[in-house]
Amino acid sequence: MKTCSTKLWNSTKTCIALLFFLLLTNTVVKAQNDNNQLVFDNITYDKTVQTVLLSKYGVDDRYPIMTLNSSEMLQLSFDIIAKRPEHFQYTLVYCDAGWNPSPLRQNEYLNGMTFDEIRDVQFSNSTFVKYIHYSLLLPNENMKPSIAGNYLLKVYRNFDEDQLVLTRRMMVLNPSIAIDGSAKMAQTAQNRYTKQEINFSVNYKGYTMPNPLGDVTAVVMQNARWDNAISNVKPLFVNDNVIDYNFTDKFLFNGSNEFRYVDFRNLRGVSLNVRTKTFDSLYHVIMNIDESRGSKQYFQYLDNNGRRIIQNKDNSSNGELDGDYTMTNFYLSSLDPVPQEVYVFGEFTDWKLKPEFKMDYNSNRGRYDLEVLLKQGRYEYFYVTKDEEGKPSEFTFEGSSSQAENEYLILIYHKNVKYKYDELIGARKFTTTM
Repeated sequence: MKTCSTKLWNSTKTCIALLFFLLLTNTVVKAQNDNNQLVFDNITYDKTVQTVLLSKYGVDDRYPIMTLNSSEMLQLSFDIIAKRPEHFQYTLVYCDAGWNPSPLRQNEYLNGMTFDEIRDVQFSNSTFVKYIHYSLLLPNENMKPSIAGNYLLKVYRNFDEDQLVLTRRMMVLNPSIAIDGSAKMAQTAQNRYTKQEINFSVNYKGYTMPNPLGDVTAVVMQNARWDNAISNVKPLFVNDNVIDYNFTDKFLFNGSNEFRYVDFRNLRGVSLNVRTKTFDSLYHVIMNIDESRGSKQYFQYLDNNGRRIIQNKDNSSNGELDGDYTMTNFYLSSLDPVPQEVYVFGEFTDWKLKPEFKMDYNSNRGRYDLEVLLKQGRYEYFYVTKDEEGKPSEFTFEGSSSQAENEYLILIYHKNVKYKYDELIGARKFTTTM
């Protein structure tokens, strides 16, 4: 009798904790949304929304880029922690190379409808945490981008664009030029062991470009992150239809480290970096205690550059619908607290310092703790601090090595002379070659 009462009490505590978690994070985001309104970035405005993914459909490519007038499609998917479905609508907003809204009217960049409803709605299957899964493919028969460039995908409810649910950046490419690039150890002495240098050139032979020095915008991204992307750098020179960006001090990125990872795609067996799993009314994943790598020598191993994999390996064929949600516990050993705030950081945090991923210092155990709701899968992450500018810094707990393997994407935009919009005319992806 005592055992049954204990289990009931533990189950009740877990339900209360989950409810409190959802209410707290939803209140935080609502306050942010009330203050900021629409942000032209990857933002989740409602924290009943979980596991937002936007990527190329049918292939292992996380960059949300599709080619204009091709068969390529992008897929948006997300979950709502709820038992009843809602009606969500979506639209696309055209942006310039700096992600500012364009003055173009929607009928100038969209074919078909200017908004539509998300119709692919499915219930979770045999999960302890009930959720509704939503999915959308673009372009589709109702909406299709008609020009290349940057688009903000907006999802909202009740046919009211002010009731924002989430926004995601996506890009449409009209391949017109060739990009030759490389990533290597920084050449300057002060950055040689911590940073990586990106060099590239753009060959626009056969493409009309009256003013390459003034009308071209180059953007370089590391590991699909927008928070540290570098842009607004003028070319070194232009010669014989080639735009040269081979600088030693302009396109520099921290090499950082290989990403840490936790794998709980299997909740019934042994999992990588997991000390134990428990269950009351939902699963709890208790991770191993991580240690700081800030002052340790760099060690190379294969990672996925911060990406996550949503998958259920417990006799499942569809992790999108039967992957369960777990209360996942991160631990970072630290004998003393650091002056800055500490966060868990990766693709699953939208590469942002989110309040729900902020760690608390546990002075009794000499460590930082975080408990957060995550869907069954494999996650890669860093421990970062918030610097004086409010940006993530990996130096304290992860260090930075110019030998680390990273993935880079170069985007080339050209201002359309007639209509004055920034057309995406080139994209090139490559990894470091050390």
